[in-house]
Amino acid sequence: MKAVMIILDQAHYEKIVDDLSSMNIRGFTSWKEVFGKGSKDGYPHYGSHAWPSVNNAILTIVEDEKVPVLLKYLKEQDDESTNLGLRAFVWNVEDMI
Repeated sequence: MKAVMIILDQAHYEKIVDDLSSMNIRGFTSWKEVFGKGSKDGYPHYGSHAWPSVNNAILTIVEDEKVPVLLKYLKEQDDESTNLGLRAFVWNVEDMI
């Protein structure tokens, strides 16, 4: 099993949550209004007057074989709207109950 953390501009949220279901990825936890700035060339997402955008975060645990499909889908979403920002990080899940 793998943990996939998705950090995304709030504009992506509804579509990605809906599409997770169509990829048979049912369980997830999300956080709204996550603040930050991309490490390469991303715009700040501070929820302020100067930088009004905010991010959301989604954490999902998936079977190993679903990771490439999910990452490909997320890359396509990011490529369609590069200025919004979307990143995904994958970790091994050692154990769960």
